[in-house]
Amino acid sequence: MSSLKNKTVFISGASRGIGKAIALRLAEEGANIIIAAKSIEEDARLGGTIYSAANEVEKAGGKALAVQLDIRNEEQIISAIEQTIKTFGGIDIVINNASAIQLSNTEQLDAKRLDLMLDINVRGSFLVTKHCISHLKKVENAHILTLSPPINLNEKWLSNHVAYTISKYSMTMMALGWATELKQYNIASNTLWPATTIATAAVKNLLGGEALINMSRTPKIVADAAYFILNKKAAECTGNNFIDEKVLQQEGITDFSKYAVTPGSKLYPDLFL
Repeated sequence: MSSLKNKTVFISGASRGIGKAIALRLAEEGANIIIAAKSIEEDARLGGTIYSAANEVEKAGGKALAVQLDIRNEEQIISAIEQTIKTFGGIDIVINNASAIQLSNTEQLDAKRLDLMLDINVRGSFLVTKHCISHLKKVENAHILTLSPPINLNEKWLSNHVAYTISKYSMTMMALGWATELKQYNIASNTLWPATTIATAAVKNLLGGEALINMSRTPKIVADAAYFILNKKAAECTGNNFIDEKVLQQEGITDFSKYAVTPGSKLYPDLFL
């Protein structure tokens, strides 16, 4: 298995939740982590800033660069990447984690929220990847990992929240497109999605409150799955829609009890599975 030590990982939305969990897991391997997110001041409802996350990364054994970034702003993306290159000399891995969610139906969804999801989930992920490609071409075993679900055109995944669904499916389609487009450069592109609901601020504040949190797993299960994916050879592991449980099972891990927020509780299946 290859080492992630001294590899440079650019993670959007890494100040909290799944993004931060992945950052900490890779920091344990000695990776350089770019905490690229908007939060520079603590919000009690959300928790964490780019600076607190960077501090945790350093304590976990990695090197951190905290960069304030709104991925709706292309100039900020370019600046964040330039700061990354200046600090660490390159980029080995890009993780498209930043995302916006609103589970409203078509009639109830306002244009502002529609624009937010499309701008962050689709346009933002596209531009982050676009501006990192030239740097990924220069390294061995480059990876792009996008946090989005496998595409299932069953109408039940579209009918209740069509806007959010198309934004996440668009992320997946881009990831699959990059797998083919960038294969000649040995740049892998895959997606990763959880089998069950993950305890994040969005779940607590927007979806189901403490009740759903108690039926969730911690972000660490996604982080552990990401670790195994990013250690694979890019030339041999690309174009996949990974599910966290299945990734871990392939590595011989079948007991997921340690990931439960509330041990022994009934788990709530993820939105798209």
